[in-house]
Amino acid sequence: MKTVKCPACGGKTKRNGKTKAGAQRWRCTSCGASTTQRYNSKASMPALFLDWLLSKRTQAQMGMPARTFRSLTSEFWSLWPTAPPCGEVHRVVHVDGIWLKRNCVVLIACTEGHVVGWHLARSESSQAWAALMARMAPPDVVVTDGGSGFEKARRAVWPETKVQRCTFHAFEQVKRCTTTRPRTQAGVDLYAIAKGLLKVGTPDAAAEWLAGYAKWCSDYEGFLEEREVADGRPRYKHERLRKARRGLTKLCREGVLFTYLDEALAADGAVPATNNRIEGGVNRQIRAMPNEHRGMRLDRMVKAAFWYCNSRLEAPASPARALAEFPTDEAIAELRRTAAEGNARDEAVERWGTAVSWSDLHSGGPYRSDWD
Repeated sequence: MKTVKCPACGGKTKRNGKTKAGAQRWRCTSCGASTTQRYNSKASMPALFLDWLLSKRTQAQMGMPARTFRSLTSEFWSLWPTAPPCGEVHRVVHVDGIWLKRNCVVLIACTEGHVVGWHLARSESSQAWAALMARMAPPDVVVTDGGSGFEKARRAVWPETKVQRCTFHAFEQVKRCTTTRPRTQAGVDLYAIAKGLLKVGTPDAAAEWLAGYAKWCSDYEGFLEEREVADGRPRYKHERLRKARRGLTKLCREGVLFTYLDEALAADGAVPATNNRIEGGVNRQIRAMPNEHRGMRLDRMVKAAFWYCNSRLEAPASPARALAEFPTDEAIAELRRTAAEGNARDEAVERWGTAVSWSDLHSGGPYRSDWD
């Protein structure tokens, strides 16, 4: 038990019987004042809530009846963990968007060891990416899977930051067009070239890969120009191979495939070629939570993602700070109403997430939909 100080003079106290309600009474040894000490266990409830949310345990396995657990932690479902502005300059930042439902994506940025920001949006638009990036200092390199809207936002917000396109996603983009068992020799050769992208480890190997890809484009240029008539309309016979070629050619032209081999950047340490850090370390855990705790509606899935991101910050918000500082459903609803009336700037709303309609996250019907 913590030492109890006298509220009048700050002196030491000693036990002095109990009140009629059974609470311990304390008497000051200096001034004789009598007091009782109340302990607030409310701040410990978020820790209990997170122990369940971030684990595979059921509510009945939390050391109390499931109904009691829900009663003690229900208010924390109304909190929205928010990402603090990050002024620290990181060398490498990974960015990606995780889709929870159609028209609902959480954009996340992380370093090798910590999450540094997140943002809720309806799509991976340039405005949504810009809202996330504006709250962080521009890094030296950003690793991305090439989501829509990102490049436009990067040019506007992080113009000096170099881009590394995840080589695994570049390979997967080709594989979706060729499949693992291509039916044509052109497809077989392109699939092998794309797979070889994952093994490039030196500038010489990168130059050799680019030369091999250029040769493939030259060898099969006539083949890819072949046309046929379908439903009375002419079309290219090998449109999927043409699509794969367009994707790789664009990446080569932009020079984002082999940023990790840049000698100037490598002088300060290796730069990752893939986005595995965020895909396997953050997104995988967020996707697992709805599976481990089935039945969460959309707004709780979003909040679960936010809580996980908060737990992976370099300095996560303490339970007491979360209760005091995180906005609630009511606070955000009021902010959105004020913004809709034209009395607040749109940037204030962007702090909590943009584009996702409040009605998309909350049911306005007369029936309860908050069962776990």
